[in-house]
Amino acid sequence: MTPAELSRTVLHAVRRAVDDGELSVTVPERAVVTEPGPGGCGDFATTIALQLARPAGQPALRVAEILRTRLAEAEGVRDVVVTGPGFLNISLDEQVDPVAGLVREIREKGARYGYGDALAGQVVALRVPYEVRAEVVADAVVRLVGTQGGRATVEHGEPVNLRPVPAPEDPAPLGPDAARWALLHPAPHDRPRITADHLIQRESNPLFRVRYAHARIRALSRNAARLGFSAEPGPIGLVPQLGAGISGTYARSGGRRPGVSAEAAGDPFGTSASAGGHSLLGTLAHADAGPLVGPGSADPDPGRLLGPANADSGPLDPPNTGTTPSAPPTPADAIPLPPHANTPTPLPLLTPLAAHPRILAVAATRRAPDRLARHLVTVADAVLPLLPCVLPVGEEKPSAAHRARLALAEAAGTVLAGGLSLLGIDAPEHL
Repeated sequence: MTPAELSRTVLHAVRRAVDDGELSVTVPERAVVTEPGPGGCGDFATTIALQLARPAGQPALRVAEILRTRLAEAEGVRDVVVTGPGFLNISLDEQVDPVAGLVREIREKGARYGYGDALAGQVVALRVPYEVRAEVVADAVVRLVGTQGGRATVEHGEPVNLRPVPAPEDPAPLGPDAARWALLHPAPHDRPRITADHLIQRESNPLFRVRYAHARIRALSRNAARLGFSAEPGPIGLVPQLGAGISGTYARSGGRRPGVSAEAAGDPFGTSASAGGHSLLGTLAHADAGPLVGPGSADPDPGRLLGPANADSGPLDPPNTGTTPSAPPTPADAIPLPPHANTPTPLPLLTPLAAHPRILAVAATRRAPDRLARHLVTVADAVLPLLPCVLPVGEEKPSAAHRARLALAEAAGTVLAGGLSLLGIDAPEHL
């Protein structure tokens, strides 16, 4: 059961309660399911009871109990627990793997994953001033409206109905991709920053993180092919370790990779004083890297890996900073579990991937491409800690877990590439 399927299950429970006369509300268009918060339990949680309490004229706990009994009867649901003021915490049957289901859906739909019909048959007329940011935002909105089955037209004239805060200066010197990101990433009411920060290859640059994540995922796919295996959805055999890196890493429960200091474990991108205060995000791909093939190979792909012993790194070259960085630290706490560790666990990456259809619908209906831009940053930050665990390490042989991790990473890459394309920005194979 994917998060989208679980959302439909929650809505079906609401509809049943309305039909039975226990709730007098309008069934919402969607029910958001996320990872359980502090004090929660199970695989997923939803705030639908809190959302419906006021229109139903009943306490949230009463609404939650009404929905709990119906959700508990749904196929694929093992248990439902009400916590706090009315949060519904849902545990899925053990044989139900939400990660594999979501990955299969993304692989089947490809770049069209997240497309819907929220604006089906509608024509959205955009009237914008003659100003560069307004033109760029309108161009992105046209693409977003198309993802929801609608069609958008752009005109110049009064009354203007799309007027973001103008750019303070010409963004053209940044280049087409960075210029578009500089204009689209801020909310329409925020003044965009037209600075060279958008060109810096550091983790402080959101555009770099998004494009780096996509390029490194593509590198992992190439290296997996050289190692003789491909992506296949299934149990990934990892548990999330929150609190390390941008969005946590994936590891055995407890401990860290041998040889990694506690400081490095808490600083996987090497920005601590012991790392010289310099970002190592660009060199993270080379943490264990060596050539995959012999020195005489004609393979033009740089940064190749020498085999399974070092295959957990992507082939991206570090940014050219003019100096040769010292040996970067191995990403902390990124230890693959043995293939038999099949227990499905909600991952930091699962929530933003599952939310992608909703984000596209919101960005299209509210004419807000900045929503999509910030969502892509969330996806990139969530997938980066997973990448060191995708390929085999040392004498390890490729297993079903490695194929599943690669499939999950490629699903994130599909979302990143599709989102960047909708913003009119290139998704590089190499960076």
